[in-house]
Amino acid sequence: MQYDGLAWFTGLLAILALCVALRILYDRSWFLGWLRGTCGLLVVALAVLFGLVGYDLRGYTALAGGQPLVTLSFAAEGAQRYRVNLMENGVERVVTLEGDLWQLDARLLRLKGLADLIGLQPGYRLDRLSGRFLAIEQQESARNVQTQLSESPYGVDLWRWLRMSRHDLFLFDPQAVRVTYLPVADGAMFSVVLTPTGLLAQPMNQAASQALKDWQ
Repeated sequence: MQYDGLAWFTGLLAILALCVALRILYDRSWFLGWLRGTCGLLVVALAVLFGLVGYDLRGYTALAGGQPLVTLSFAAEGAQRYRVNLMENGVERVVTLEGDLWQLDARLLRLKGLADLIGLQPGYRLDRLSGRFLAIEQQESARNVQTQLSESPYGVDLWRWLRMSRHDLFLFDPQAVRVTYLPVADGAMFSVVLTPTGLLAQPMNQAASQALKDWQ
């Protein structure tokens, strides 16, 4: 019986809510106000989204033909542990990397259509630097094997959206490029340049050249 009573009580609440809704709907002025408010909020949300996309695009740098994207210098701090200095456009940052090998991932935003016609330059953004141990057991227990070099604000990541949706907005051609794993050595210096086939790491000193020679 108690559930029958609860059912009737719930039914009466539903009828009461319906009566209130009909009374509100009978007054037509509410709809125009609601529509105005909803459209206003949507426009505000769109403005915020465009602002965040613009802020995300600020993280990209125009490609300069023939110039290295970044140079990396490795200094040993212990067994298979290195301090890595990255020099990009005159700005230096330092990260810690563990492993026997290193890999660099970057994002490219190539331009097409109208953007290309008016002469806008494609851009790039360094994504992450990864280390790798040759021994599997060391790789599984390592901590500093990956460093994120850039982030998008509040999850607004235009490059990732374009890649996942496979849409280019008739302007962008998002591409992922990388320097595949190369050996780490104390004192080694590499410059990374963009070629038609992707990223290419070039040795800048004897330590880097010897590391590549030993690796091959």
